[in-house]
Amino acid sequence: MTKLKPLSDRLVVKRLEKDEVTPSGIVLPDTAKEKPDEGEVIAVGPGRLNDKGERIKMDIKVGDKVLFTKYGPTEVKVDGQKLLILNESDVLAII
Repeated sequence: MTKLKPLSDRLVVKRLEKDEVTPSGIVLPDTAKEKPDEGEVIAVGPGRLNDKGERIKMDIKVGDKVLFTKYGPTEVKVDGQKLLILNESDVLAII
């Protein structure tokens, strides 16, 4: 469990690691690896407020695996663990 409590329509996501070996057996060094754009949701905010002040519930829940935009997340480090904070709108799909 994370100490971060996201606000509004934000999520905290732990990035999922990709394989370090290509299908043809080539081992990729850290410098050649592209950061994956998928992760597991570990915390969600309460949702955003609409113009009437009503809370709009989030479609994403803790435990969902998601695909997200590469340039939307903000990377933070908590207790030595790299986590991402992103808006619900940065999520492209639930896997």
